[in-house]
Amino acid sequence: MNQGSRRLFLADSVKLGAVSLIGWSASQLLIDDALAALIDPPPGDPFARGERIGTLRFGDQKRNPRPREKAYGRGLNGRLRPDLSALTPDSLITPNDRFFIRTRCPDRIDYTKPWNIRIHGLVREPIDIPVQEITARAQPMGVHLLECAGSGLGGLISAARWSGVPVSTVLSGANGLAQATRIRISGFDDHSKFDSGYDERGADWIFTLDQLKETGAFLATQMNGVALPRDHGYPIRLVVPGWYGCTCIKWLDEIEFVDDTARATRHMRHFAGRTHQPGAPRLAKDFQPAEIDIAAMPVRVEKWRIDGKIVYRVVGILWGGKQTTDALVIRFNANEIYVPVESYKHETTTTWTLWTHTWHPPKPGKYVIRLQVDEPATRTRRLDRGAYQRAVRVEEVG
Repeated sequence: MNQGSRRLFLADSVKLGAVSLIGWSASQLLIDDALAALIDPPPGDPFARGERIGTLRFGDQKRNPRPREKAYGRGLNGRLRPDLSALTPDSLITPNDRFFIRTRCPDRIDYTKPWNIRIHGLVREPIDIPVQEITARAQPMGVHLLECAGSGLGGLISAARWSGVPVSTVLSGANGLAQATRIRISGFDDHSKFDSGYDERGADWIFTLDQLKETGAFLATQMNGVALPRDHGYPIRLVVPGWYGCTCIKWLDEIEFVDDTARATRHMRHFAGRTHQPGAPRLAKDFQPAEIDIAAMPVRVEKWRIDGKIVYRVVGILWGGKQTTDALVIRFNANEIYVPVESYKHETTTTWTLWTHTWHPPKPGKYVIRLQVDEPATRTRRLDRGAYQRAVRVEEVG
C-alpha cells in the first residue's frame, strides 16, 4: 500500500471505528432488553405453574437424517446445521462451534503464506493491504444474523457478535476512477473436489458503493470475541447485514472496482433464484439487492399440562426485513384464519427475535403451522410461498 492510501485508511479507521462502537452499544441495549423481557414471564403466565411433558416432532425432521450441530462433509459439500429447536432467550448468540456452515474451508488454502487483500480494477494504482492492518483496527460491529440463501427448513441460520472494519473505510484509500460504480468482492474458493450441483470455481458478488455503505457492510475478523474459525472465513470475510449469506464472501482476498458493464459472476447467477432475482440477469447492474425479507418459523412445539389439562406452546423465531413489526400472525391449517401471535417483542432487525404462542388444538390430527406478517406494504416473498411452514401431529388434546 502506498503511504497516501495508508494514511487515508488509518484516519478513516479511527473515525468510523468510534461510530461503529457507539452504534453497537445502542443496538446491544435493545437486544439485552428484549432478552430480559422473555426470560422473566409476565405476571399470571399460566405456564409458570404448569409442567412441560414433551415436545412434538415436526414432519420435516424425519426427512433430514443428517446430524445437528456437528460439521460433516468437506469443501463445497461441508455443512453444519444448528439445532434451532434448542433456542432460548439466553442462547440467541450462536457459539462458533454451532454456527451454521454452508461451505467448509477450501483444502487448497495455504495459510503459511502472507494474506493480503488485493484492491485493483478501475483504480489509479492497485494496492495490497496486509490482513494484519485490518485485524489490528477491528472494532465491535454488533450482533448480526446470517441466513443461507437456500436455508428453508434446513435451518441454516445463526447469529453472532462480530468485530471488523467497515468496507467503506478500507475503500477510502483506493482512489477509484470516476467510472468505477461497482465493487466486486471475491474470496479464495479453490477446492480439490466440487459439489456435483455446483462445480464452478469462484465465490464473489458485485455491489454498488451505496449498497455497501447503506447496509453497513464490514470485513469481519472476529466472531464472538475470537478470530474467525477457518470454516467461517479465516482470516477475513465479508458480512453484509440484512443480505443472504451467499453475498457474505469468506476467505476474502480480492476487491475489484468495476463499472456498469460488469457481467454478473457465476456465483451470482447460481444464487439468482434463491435471492429472488428476475431470472438470471447477465449484467451485475440488473441484480436486485439480495435482501432477506422479514420471515418467521416455529422451532418447537411444547406439550404442557396446566391445571390438569393439555396445552401446547409454539416457540419460534422472527428475523429479516428492514422494519420491526407488531403484526406477526399465525394459523394452524389452511382453512383457518390467521390470528395475532401471542407474545413477542420485536425491537431489532439485525438478529432474530423469539416469539411464543399458546395453542389449544380442537382435536387430534395433523396441523400445518404457517406464519405471515399482516402488513400489506411489507415484502414477505418466502412466507407467501410457505417456505417456512411446518407440520406436526397432535395425539392428545386437553
